[in-house]
Amino acid sequence: MKTIWVLHGPNLNLLGSREPEIYGRSTLAEIDAQLIAHGRRHGVTVECFQSNREGALVDRVQAARGVVNGLVINAAAYSHTSIALRDALVFAEVPAIEVHLSNVARREDFRHRSLLADVCRGTITGLGPVGYQLALDALVSDGVHEVCS
Repeated sequence: MKTIWVLHGPNLNLLGSREPEIYGRSTLAEIDAQLIAHGRRHGVTVECFQSNREGALVDRVQAARGVVNGLVINAAAYSHTSIALRDALVFAEVPAIEVHLSNVARREDFRHRSLLADVCRGTITGLGPVGYQLALDALVSDGVHEVCS
């Protein structure tokens, strides 16, 4: 069975209670459970990981190289600041889709630029938790299951 990792960045462990008017009321555990079930329907194993630490996310992306078939990444605030995470995505050579729950283009100016966008296959923003499922769908339909054996 093929594997896709879903990586969640800082403060996403607070989903459900953190600014629900921006991020919605779904908890991270609920989102992860939905993704695992969605992956199962596609014949894909989904493994989810969250960290508030940039280095832990970098380590996880590096570990994906040659091991997983795709990445769905919501690096949260690190999307706008982390050259290290960007470099890890380049190194990993794993198809990745960037996801943001909120529409970052409608938020503060500093959120308008992602340092990860140009090294990802695509970016999905502003659709809430369904954005993760759409990213998973995109990776599966893009032949991600053929990337790694």
